[in-house]
Amino acid sequence: MAAKAFSRSITPSLVLLFIFLSFAQGKEIMVGGKTGAWKIPSSESDSLNKWAEKARFQIGDSLVWKYDGGKDSVLQVSKEDYTSCNTSNPIADYKDGNTKVKLEKSGPYFFMSGAKGHCEQGQKMIVVVMSQKHRYIGISPAPSPVDFEGPAVAPTSGVAVLKAGLLATVGVLVLGLF
Repeated sequence: MAAKAFSRSITPSLVLLFIFLSFAQGKEIMVGGKTGAWKIPSSESDSLNKWAEKARFQIGDSLVWKYDGGKDSVLQVSKEDYTSCNTSNPIADYKDGNTKVKLEKSGPYFFMSGAKGHCEQGQKMIVVVMSQKHRYIGISPAPSPVDFEGPAVAPTSGVAVLKAGLLATVGVLVLGLF
């Protein structure tokens, strides 16, 4: 009886709002997948760019760096400064050891170490944020020549399909309550 009273007190719009908000939030992503990954790579295969190429970043996600703020920093820079390891004109400079950067638009983001000589030794990373039009549920269609913006679009993960299925199931359950 109590369960029925509780279910009647939840309106369909409240449930749908909760679902929308839970799916709309970005993720916090630890750079390199672990604390201490922000360092000079020991080899090409240890590069953070190798890690970033395998990840899928969405608008609203946040990158998180954990490092010794007394010895290093994170600089967000232009493509030109990234290529030349120029640390003198960063877009943003983070030195706190616990840096969090929200990815607010699609396209490439360029990061490098602010410690002298670290960028030249490979401590830098490019992150590419997927555009909204590349968020598909199900199988992604091949881009037409007009849509082509650069590297191939990554296939959509099963998570999007799972979210769509969950949303449909909850909608049916909510409608069944009334």
